Amino acid sequence: MTGSGNDFVMVDGRSSGPGDWSVRDIRAVCARGTGIGADGLVFVAPGAAPGAVRMAYFNSDGSRAAMCGNAALCTTQLAARLGLANGRGMSLETDAGTYESRCAPAERAELRLAPVRAPQHVSGLCVGDGERRAALAVVGVPHLIVLVDEIDRVDVPQRGRDLRSDPALGPEGANVNFISPAGTREGWRMRTYERGVEAETLACGTGAVAAACAVQQWGLGTLPTTIWTRSGRTLEIRARQTANGSYDDVWLVGEARLVFRGVIT
Repeated sequence: MTGSGNDFVMVDGRSSGPGDWSVRDIRAVCARGTGIGADGLVFVAPGAAPGAVRMAYFNSDGSRAAMCGNAALCTTQLAARLGLANGRGMSLETDAGTYESRCAPAERAELRLAPVRAPQHVSGLCVGDGERRAALAVVGVPHLIVLVDEIDRVDVPQRGRDLRSDPALGPEGANVNFISPAGTREGWRMRTYERGVEAETLACGTGAVAAACAVQQWGLGTLPTTIWTRSGRTLEIRARQTANGSYDDVWLVGEARLVFRGVIT
């Protein structure tokens, strides 16, 4: 499945679960050129409560991640297709918590996330040429948002790798999302260096949420907003800023499209 350019191998968890897969297996399936090719592997299974769905997400390097926004959107659509939950509204259980999600028209889905704390300045982080400011936000996983003059001039593989493991971000580092105004279009453009993939990906759902909150926090825009991903597809973010500066009623809306079905042998 694809979520705005983030692609995933989706596994029916009723047939095979995480315990059946080694890190080597996950890497082999996600490898481009020699495997199916994907940013991550997702297991979709019945949840603990009636009508709930469980999502287990693994990065392409075999590491387990607590959350992935676009994978959650794809899980929502697939769960409805498999009859695991009602597409008009379901509980989605992840390692980062349980969220509300639902299918939307035109092969899209909507995900209501937990409240997001106001993005924070990172002490000790040095911005480079063409980088105006940066902030760290946690949306299931940590995201560094970097405002740049011109996104097409950023060497995302190199600069993203440098920032992803900067000591100021802590031992586990963070995803790095570069943003700049969308120009003649509404919203913002975003490019992402994703930890666990260790490369640039075509989209990042939770990163788009973090970016939208940072834009409002900096007084450069208002919610709701549109994020244009590297794939050219859009992610829509709705949220409400509270009196204490955090963000509530946070929704991510984006593509969740089934590309093909097959059997892994």
